[in-house]
Amino acid sequence: MEGIDGLRAALVIRDQDTQLLDEYDEDILLTLEDWGQAPLNSMVDMLKTTPLVKLIPNHPTVLINGINANILQPIRFTPGRRYRLRVISMSFTYWFKVRLPGHTLQVIEADGIYSQPSAADGLDMCPGQRYSVIITACESLEFNYALNVTFYSDFIPRSPGLNPRYHHVPIVYHKDAPTKKYPVIEDHEVNWADELAMEPRDELMLLEPVDQHIVLNVKVINSEMGLAIHAFGNYAYASVPVPPLLTALTTGNMALSPSVYAPQLNAIILQHNHVVELELRNPETLIIHS
Repeated sequence: MEGIDGLRAALVIRDQDTQLLDEYDEDILLTLEDWGQAPLNSMVDMLKTTPLVKLIPNHPTVLINGINANILQPIRFTPGRRYRLRVISMSFTYWFKVRLPGHTLQVIEADGIYSQPSAADGLDMCPGQRYSVIITACESLEFNYALNVTFYSDFIPRSPGLNPRYHHVPIVYHKDAPTKKYPVIEDHEVNWADELAMEPRDELMLLEPVDQHIVLNVKVINSEMGLAIHAFGNYAYASVPVPPLLTALTTGNMALSPSVYAPQLNAIILQHNHVVELELRNPETLIIHS
């Protein structure tokens, strides 16, 4: 289980060879997170007997750039200027939807991989997901706008004002201009960014032929205590006395045998210089991120 305590911060690594600096004028970072009211260690013992869904704090605080989302400072736009908005979900459990009505999001990167630009109206982001979009500011100072951030979770019961929750980041063109109003539209009417449909910008050829094809089925299984836990196949994560990396580095040729590793690791051995195709099957649409 991931830790939800303490501070979280973004680490942006800039690749000088793929900065795309000629495609935008200014860089803006937007981090999104849910901040729990209770420390994780206060829930550990309860996890043994209570489903996780009942332990998620009912009133997590939404933080945007580390600040309570209810007291955000505005983001200032200059007409015609191009902004690269780096959006990072540092959430533990909840998802975020991000939209800026009146502007088109040109998606250029997802999870650190640059892509061919594709237009979208919004981002629907799971925990750990990252996007970069380029937004060209409007040419007029007539209106200000609102960056809409929806905070929600599908597996936690809906509660008015809590799940989902709506926040608005002011996008200011002129301090005296009114904020432009837009009609509310349903989610199915929004052109959400689709990471699976994006095309990598480097256009590298596929590695072929494939030497090893691995299929991992993501599923929910019941533990001995009756708790529903996530697993690859029939193997859920469990701590082991000896870290597998230590085993791999200290057992010589025996490290090439899956039987050397603890059974709950379900170790898969890869051959040197082999091309490996990893297929993740996720029929229950569980959250997977790295």
